[in-house]
Amino acid sequence: MGSVSREILHDVPPYIRVYKDKTIERLLGTEVIPPTTDPITGVTSKDIIISPQTGITARIFRPSQTTNKKLPLIIYFHGGAFVIASPAEPKYHNSVTKLVSESRAIAVSVDYRLAPEHPLPTAFDDSFAALQWVSSHIVVGTGSGSGSGLEEWIKNDVDFDKVYLAGDSAGATIAHHLAIRVGSNPSIRPDPDVRFKIRGMILINPYFWGKDPIGSEKTDPIRKAMVDKWWEFVCPSGLDDGSSKLDDPLINPMVNGAPDLAGLGCGRVIITVSEKDILRDRGWAYHEALVKSNWNGNVEMVEIEGEDHVFHIFDPNGEKAMNMMKKLASFINE
Repeated sequence: MGSVSREILHDVPPYIRVYKDKTIERLLGTEVIPPTTDPITGVTSKDIIISPQTGITARIFRPSQTTNKKLPLIIYFHGGAFVIASPAEPKYHNSVTKLVSESRAIAVSVDYRLAPEHPLPTAFDDSFAALQWVSSHIVVGTGSGSGSGLEEWIKNDVDFDKVYLAGDSAGATIAHHLAIRVGSNPSIRPDPDVRFKIRGMILINPYFWGKDPIGSEKTDPIRKAMVDKWWEFVCPSGLDDGSSKLDDPLINPMVNGAPDLAGLGCGRVIITVSEKDILRDRGWAYHEALVKSNWNGNVEMVEIEGEDHVFHIFDPNGEKAMNMMKKLASFINE
């Protein structure tokens, strides 16, 4: 018998296809590697379960230690347009390893659930659950929710005055929304004494978007249409009030109806954009909106010349990627 071709329901290049028989085919980001000790940097990693009920997991990274000094904590959210990749994907595993090695920080790389099997805002809610799990390791007074977390690398080694939210692309979008959420309610657990403090936020090539084109989007309709399609595929119809899905506040933090940037729950932000990235101008627009807002913090902008979206993931050993990692490490350790 000859093979039976399946009819495609959604084709979202270069990431994913969904067939009418409900089969989902991911075209990228499916490879995984186990946690390990990196032979070059000495960074050790392991996988942990955050929520057995929902299946949220994370990969934790710890640098080789020579002192008993408490370390900064990076809570990292990977990119992939909300539909592909994981902390165990080799490029992400290696990238977080390099950041941990360079910054001498511990990292929790969150494995949030992906669309379309788990429609948005699941990725945001899973990531917030990861923050709540991290906060369970904070010891404050004798409250019932204080210090109940059991992960030793966090409980014993983290300086909770130096917590950073970080992410690239869609992961940067998640980081922004969590910083807004923490800013509106730092007591993210039932115990009001446990207040989650974010020292800074790292946004690498953030995936912000909007209906009306700006900057290079006006002269690049092909890539504009491609990014439009990415978001329209994952945007939950329940959040669409008749306006364009491309102006949903989840993807457009500057649209009317989005939370005020003045409520960002951290005091320092660094944003990186890449010169050839179609998302570049949205990153600059976010920077400008943050500067003009009533947010009482400091924001730093870094543009990498001659590079495209998340170039550091694909060329981690290149000079520009290594320089960017050093810049981010310096930000973490200021």
